[in-house]
Amino acid sequence: MQFNVEWLKQWVAIDLSADELADKLTAAGLEVDDVRGVAGEFTDVVVAEIESCEKHPNADKLQVCTVKDGGAERLQVVCGAPNARPGIRVPLARVGAAIGPEFKIKKARLRGVESHGMLCSARELGLSEDHSGLKELPADATLGQTLRDYLGLDDTVIEVDLTPNRADCLSVRGIARDVAASCEAEFTGVEIEAVPAVNDASFPISLAAPEDCPRYVGRIVRGIDPNAQTPLWMAETLRRCGLRSISPTVDVTNYVLLELGQPMHAFDLDKLNGEIIVRRGRAGEKLVLLDETEAELDKNVLAICDADGPVAIAGIMGGLDSGVTGETRDILFESAYFNPATIMGKARNFGMHTDSSHRFERGVDPAGQETAVERATALLIEIAGGEPGPLLVAEEAAHVPVNPPVSLRPERLQMVIGCEIPNEQVEDILLRLGMMVDWDGAKWTVTAPSARFEIDFKGVNTLLDVETL
Repeated sequence: MQFNVEWLKQWVAIDLSADELADKLTAAGLEVDDVRGVAGEFTDVVVAEIESCEKHPNADKLQVCTVKDGGAERLQVVCGAPNARPGIRVPLARVGAAIGPEFKIKKARLRGVESHGMLCSARELGLSEDHSGLKELPADATLGQTLRDYLGLDDTVIEVDLTPNRADCLSVRGIARDVAASCEAEFTGVEIEAVPAVNDASFPISLAAPEDCPRYVGRIVRGIDPNAQTPLWMAETLRRCGLRSISPTVDVTNYVLLELGQPMHAFDLDKLNGEIIVRRGRAGEKLVLLDETEAELDKNVLAICDADGPVAIAGIMGGLDSGVTGETRDILFESAYFNPATIMGKARNFGMHTDSSHRFERGVDPAGQETAVERATALLIEIAGGEPGPLLVAEEAAHVPVNPPVSLRPERLQMVIGCEIPNEQVEDILLRLGMMVDWDGAKWTVTAPSARFEIDFKGVNTLLDVETL
């Protein structure tokens, strides 16, 4: 799990350096693999705008650009990027700037033409591996502002290597819970309110395999703006967590996946027929996936289908034909709980590994689907408009996991960990982890939140060696 510290701080009130936070996480059992800045080393790189471009007189692949950077003078910069054109705002490394520990920007003469600075790609600034052209910035970026300030690059990425039983920490929210407990900090959370429906848009949902998928939540959002752009703050957050920005709808689902740990999918509503049916695949069924590979289904694969056949492989990837495009205006959000045993190993059988399968194989919060849809709806409407319908919930409650209450005795705790912890501190830690706690004078009765399904009568959480009531 890769996350950036500034995002984590929206969920838990901490004032620690990145290295201090990494030490706390490792000590709590969330082993940190890497701590690094969200950008490369550079100085005096500012927001600039290309005013004009002319063909270089002595080089076919170069242009001579007139650039303004907020100052009174215009700069002449020779540039070979294919997307250099008048009107775009881009990073400019001024004369005297440093890119990395050794490369200094100097006034230069390129094929006989003076160049006063360098227009930069994302890779040159350590922002991504994209070197296809200049990094284009929003049209309202402030000219002359340092890029580090404009993008908020004084931030750190932390990468955590999680054991399979800690699926709850495959989200910023889950990590924040552990940080709140280990740092004795306030879990502030992010308020996620229900989005009121403004129409009665509905779509039938049938759970034909309830043991595999006992909960499926959807929502139709009509009339989104296909020309909307993902805001910079979201695109930057995704980048820092290892994902690239694609489109507002897809970016919203990826943002929710990282924030809440709930994978989501968005269908183009106009490309669905009749109803959603969650069932096992059938021999001979095939589906072209979003990555344009063809998957052959069978009874061992759980499929999301409409009246015409499969439109997605449950927990792994959606189909190409029903996916959102640059012309999509009406969507159906999907947020489901799939039995981990049903999803486990299936992605590998298709030669892939996705962020969704990684989470579904380990288990997602079986009670988190509505919250994820509400969050995604609010974000999408904020970015691209649209009119939401009501939540569409299909559930077979008998197959939805529920955490049992467990007991924890102070004597057992002391014996296992080798030291005595005051009862008040034990209770404080449990509460910060989101547990419901009751003390009867001899033991605690603890009910873990739905996301912590590894704490059950099987004693998977061996540190506490909990017992069933």
